[in-house]
Amino acid sequence: MRNTTIRLANRPAREIENHNFIVAHEPIPPLQEGEISVAVEYISIDPAMRTWLADIVSYMPPVMPGEVMRAGGLGKVIASSNPAYAIGDVLQGPFGVQTIYTGPPLRITTIDPDFAAPRHYLGGLGGTGLAAYFGLLKVGALTSGDTVVVSAAAGAVGHVVVQMAKLKGHRVIGIAGGAAKCARVIAQYGADACIDYKHDPVAAKLRALCPGGIDLYFDNVGGTVLEAVLDTLAMNARIVISGAISEYNNIERVHAPRNYLNLIGKGARMHGLLNMHWVSEYESARLEMITWMRNGQLILDEHIEEGIENFPTVLRMLFEGRNQGKLLLKV
Repeated sequence: MRNTTIRLANRPAREIENHNFIVAHEPIPPLQEGEISVAVEYISIDPAMRTWLADIVSYMPPVMPGEVMRAGGLGKVIASSNPAYAIGDVLQGPFGVQTIYTGPPLRITTIDPDFAAPRHYLGGLGGTGLAAYFGLLKVGALTSGDTVVVSAAAGAVGHVVVQMAKLKGHRVIGIAGGAAKCARVIAQYGADACIDYKHDPVAAKLRALCPGGIDLYFDNVGGTVLEAVLDTLAMNARIVISGAISEYNNIERVHAPRNYLNLIGKGARMHGLLNMHWVSEYESARLEMITWMRNGQLILDEHIEEGIENFPTVLRMLFEGRNQGKLLLKV
């Protein structure tokens, strides 16, 4: 048995290309004391991967050329020299884009497959779902009577935010790309309306749909959509910056909002979101989301592609808007 890895060959200039990565077939290193080997079954495909490919430092250092591409993954233990992990255990962790992870069990979560579908721990019960939960309730401080606007409302984080805000009894406006996605945001996720940013005048539609202004904006895209929201704020509005997928291919020349001074006149705030601030609450958040799922109140949509060698193509799908819900790569 050998390990297939996807390693960074060179940094993308703008859009991700196949030549930015190398597919390698390598021997599996022997286990050291305390280590585990995990056969990776699913890999999480996330917009943050694009920032890890740039030569910048944010909340994590960049992936360096020659390194295995960073990624969260899910798999089963196939060998262990650590008494805390047995062969057959299902684990979620930062395994990278490879078929077999061998190393120390750092930042690992053991999954009970009878509790929820394990792959959900890479999406709705993992980083994206937790971002929706903590972004909406903690950073956004969702308040009774809020009008909530969610960009990328059919995406991995956005479709959970829409449903959670509706569960809490709020009026929700989604923003998504294309008629089919907008229809799903309304029919499946429960939004009151959805703006098609590819064809609708976003700023004008926001003014029409939110005559009293936007109380809470959950931003996953940045750019001109963020600008349109800044022109439609209610007093004391909150903006949650979860992501900026429209800007990740232009990370060194980000389109900054021209009208950020509107925050002053509306007494509004704009706050970045990092899940790690609420690690102690992960379990309780997951339990609440699982309860909603079992009651039929929460859908966790997943878009699954296959084949580790297709990683560059699948990653590009995020930035081309071709995924519906959480994007996963089945190894």
